[in-house]
Amino acid sequence: MARLHLFDLDGTLLYGSSAPLEISRQIGLEAETLALDHAISTGRIGPPEYATQVYALWAQLTDGHVAAAFEQAPWLSGIEDVWAEIRDDGDYCAVVSLSPSFFVERLTRWGAHAAYGSRYPALPFAEPVDLAGILSAAAKVQIADRLCEEFGVRSADCVAYGDSLSDKDLFEAVPRSVAINADRHLAGIATHSYMGRSLRDAYELVRRAL
Repeated sequence: MARLHLFDLDGTLLYGSSAPLEISRQIGLEAETLALDHAISTGRIGPPEYATQVYALWAQLTDGHVAAAFEQAPWLSGIEDVWAEIRDDGDYCAVVSLSPSFFVERLTRWGAHAAYGSRYPALPFAEPVDLAGILSAAAKVQIADRLCEEFGVRSADCVAYGDSLSDKDLFEAVPRSVAINADRHLAGIATHSYMGRSLRDAYELVRRAL
């Protein structure tokens, strides 16, 4: 039976950072976005408020800024190798993140079968952000269910990888999970825990258990 591996992005595949933070660093707005990241991670604001405020910060953002942010981001090591192994085993891997889809979807080039993020207008922004396209923690579970149906995988054969409050619902919905450099919100929920900068080492915890 095939398995589906579901990866968060911010703080998980990205070590100690987020896609919005890396994007904002390219246009000199790192401090402002760091404050927003802290606000959402502590539950003081939700995804709609975050999206509205970061959209306003990114008025001058271009595709070139996003490409540079992706290339320079602090990725965990071994992402492409792990996903290649998952594919070779006949399993599936997907990224589901609250971050902008124009950043998240670049990960399909590294071997993810699917990559989902919050929908923002095309760059450079000429239209307002539609909050209906902004993902939430609950949306991660809904997308996981759709992917299971698409790939013919049972929810009992899913593995989630995450680090924070936005991953809590998904961790509670699947039988196996890996907390990667995680905060207190996943304490006692994950079946495995990893601290470090290697996705290979995190993945090995699950592979050995299976």
